[in-house]
Amino acid sequence: MQRRRFLGMCVAAGVAAVTGTGCGRARPLKFGIHPWIGYEPLYLAEEFGWLPAPLQLVRGRSAGDSMAGLASGALDGAALTLDEAIRVHTRGTELYVVAVTDVSAGADVLVARPEIGSVEQLVGRRVAVEMNGVSGVLFLSLLERSGIPRDRLTVVDLPVDRHLEAWQQGRVAASACYEPVASLLEDAGGVRLFDSRQIPETIFDVLVVTRRRAEQDPALVTDLVLAYFRGQQHLVRNRHDAVYRAAARQNIRPEDVQAALACVMLPDLSSNHRYLAPNGRIETVARHLSRMLTREGLLPAPLGEDRLCNPAFLPRRLS
Repeated sequence: MQRRRFLGMCVAAGVAAVTGTGCGRARPLKFGIHPWIGYEPLYLAEEFGWLPAPLQLVRGRSAGDSMAGLASGALDGAALTLDEAIRVHTRGTELYVVAVTDVSAGADVLVARPEIGSVEQLVGRRVAVEMNGVSGVLFLSLLERSGIPRDRLTVVDLPVDRHLEAWQQGRVAASACYEPVASLLEDAGGVRLFDSRQIPETIFDVLVVTRRRAEQDPALVTDLVLAYFRGQQHLVRNRHDAVYRAAARQNIRPEDVQAALACVMLPDLSSNHRYLAPNGRIETVARHLSRMLTREGLLPAPLGEDRLCNPAFLPRRLS
């Protein structure tokens, strides 16, 4: 599970054709998406017919599907975590980050056995981490913040959806994970030792588009971003309706949707302009993450000198 899945729900892979008026473009923009609370505005935009007609949401089971689609050229864009976007970009598929969907504020967690009372007590212990995913970013950020060398503990590199099994078998003393695994581990006796609130504005979800497609069809990319913010506006202003739509779509309880929303911040349009500005937070964090991941052997090379973010596709205002 290369990318956290919204409350563990999966959807069958396939293409959802988007309804709308007016086409005028022969080739649709194919955009990869998978279940996660930060991407809900796109699902809402699809439901209400706000997506531009030439855009197709390509539904996958996880971020791995979207990353593979971008690498092969089957997709023109996708919703990913920032570190996933960096991985795709540095491996040869050049991308633009065109919007920030959410900022983790407790959604990413390190859960430990109850006898472990501090981060320092992880030394000498076995910790489950999916190093090639967002839980790896949480874990490396924790070590960086605490000053603990990685070789002072043992990393058990596992997909997050296998952490509960490893915990139950007594193979690990802690897990770097996210919902729903975090709550399942707490139910099994674990305690939250560290979470993304302690590394604010570090773990982001973003919308990305390949540079080639963005330069070929900038108006369509702008329409995509505008549709996302219309969906976000509905989520914020009509919370009850949006929560029940998400719950019905994912076949989960509305209170689970509310709990997921409580663990993230959803930056509005104004915040997006600030985040994607030259030398803004996204560019700064992306370069830091790329250096950290390269140092750990998880990237072939850090980001180059060109900017990853492109705020040109953000609308100035919402109508």
